[in-house]
Amino acid sequence: MLLMQFNAQSLDVPSITEWQPEEIRAHIAFMRTTNEKLAAAGELVDAQGLAMPETARIVRAAADGSALVTDGPFAETKEFLAGWWIVEVSSAERAVAIAAEVSAAPGPGGAPINMPIEVREVMSEPPAEPGAED
Repeated sequence: MLLMQFNAQSLDVPSITEWQPEEIRAHIAFMRTTNEKLAAAGELVDAQGLAMPETARIVRAAADGSALVTDGPFAETKEFLAGWWIVEVSSAERAVAIAAEVSAAPGPGGAPINMPIEVREVMSEPPAEPGAED
């Protein structure tokens, strides 16, 4: 799984709400082309972009089991999940290569954003116990 993180502290990129319309179109076109290439290679399982964090809601179970809903993440949050790809690839190195390509998505002025992309394996079963045989 490739997790697209936005971190205002480590990126020198204005919020996408400040980009010019043609910059947003170029960014989205890059993402669509990336998805098309991954699909054509048989590597794409799913990819989604997320709405801005101010639309998010945090849900917890109240004592009676009902939903307790609050706004979130909060204004002090400097990092948020912007989207993800689930890819099925032959090696961890291939996942890292895809993450590097996605990180270079164009931003303002067409310059690469170099957004951090977290690469994590999706677990299909619990990890093996140390010393356990297959």
